[in-house]
Amino acid sequence: MDVTMLSRLQFAAATMFHFLFVPLTLGLSIFLAIMESRYAKTGDETYLTMTRFWGKIFIINFALGIVTGITLEFQFGTNWGKYSTYVGDIFGSLLAIEATTSFFLESTLIGVWIFGWKKLSKKAHARVMWLIAFASSFSAVWILTANAWMQHPVGYVIRNGRPELFDFTAILFQRFAILEILHTLSAAYILSAFFVMGVSSYYLIQKKHINIFTKSFRIALSFALICSFFIILEGHMHASDLALKQPAKLAAMDSHWETSKAAPVYLFTLPDEKNEKNKIQILPIPGMLSLLAFHDINAEVKGLKSFPKEERPPVLITSFAFKGMVGLAMYFVLISLIGFFKRNRLSESPGFLKIILFSIPLPYIAIELGWIMAEVGRQPWIVYGLLKTKDAASQIQTMQVWVTLSAFILIYGLLGAAGAYLIVKHIKKGP
Repeated sequence: MDVTMLSRLQFAAATMFHFLFVPLTLGLSIFLAIMESRYAKTGDETYLTMTRFWGKIFIINFALGIVTGITLEFQFGTNWGKYSTYVGDIFGSLLAIEATTSFFLESTLIGVWIFGWKKLSKKAHARVMWLIAFASSFSAVWILTANAWMQHPVGYVIRNGRPELFDFTAILFQRFAILEILHTLSAAYILSAFFVMGVSSYYLIQKKHINIFTKSFRIALSFALICSFFIILEGHMHASDLALKQPAKLAAMDSHWETSKAAPVYLFTLPDEKNEKNKIQILPIPGMLSLLAFHDINAEVKGLKSFPKEERPPVLITSFAFKGMVGLAMYFVLISLIGFFKRNRLSESPGFLKIILFSIPLPYIAIELGWIMAEVGRQPWIVYGLLKTKDAASQIQTMQVWVTLSAFILIYGLLGAAGAYLIVKHIKKGP
């Protein structure tokens, strides 16, 4: 493998591992703010116990997210020097704003929250968690805006052979960025909800701490139900945006080869990229791809053959990631609906609770599949339409990347094992 591919693998490994922790931080901060606010309002010690229990998991998860996230930005200088030189005027400003306005604020407030239990009033302490929740989401907004600019670059002019910032508001408020932010935050809330429901199910099955974990389950269930429905609707809006801005990715998502009207969606396809066709395509839904893309069942959708081979994304990976993500999203809707009807008799539904318990990994898988689809589906561009990935990597030795890639996998593996051990140990210890 060449330097570019190794650097891609290294960044993918680091990013995907880091993003195992980010969504839970985003979602748990909201749940903790709700729980502690109820304690401050009612004085009910149950909510205080809930806050302290889930708060410890939040702190462990946040610490791991910080450790694994800091190294990501360094790779823009070490492995992607040409990229940073070319678009640093725009991309770098977004990362700098995220660090100075959100990351430092979030980290400081978490310190206040941890050490302020006996120094702040109940209401003031609860407000700190609301500020943490805001700072966490605000941090995500800047990172996702930067990624959205790579997916659909706007607000720039070409000067001296490189893009320079021209209209900052165009970058912040472009439709692609808004949809990506809504999609990612909703996914984070779904993941956090299933995590909380799964851990709560563990105790409800054993009939321990029933009051605490019934309340925890119901708070999380409300988020799971609302966000799982919302993400399906928002995903439809995302598809229509891709049809205009990244049509090759849209075609790859469903292995759509021939430009056609009333284009179908297949529930399963096995693409044959060499021969530009599908080896297997099962259960077509006529006109569904046209409907998703253009809100018109008879609309024409560009096929992969309409694009030069060198500008097509890897179809197999993109398609499988998309189908897996959508399938899991439908599962979240179904299981959340069942939970809604069982919410008042959870302890009497051990079978359902076991399903929820074993569903904890599924939102993690869905989120990772979503990012695979988004990033692999953008190839061969690192900045869509502006800079190709092969032209963005630093001129370094292959062995150097092999060494750092191996080190990342080893160190992150150890960190992941330590984090999982601490979280599981705390869960088993109980409130």
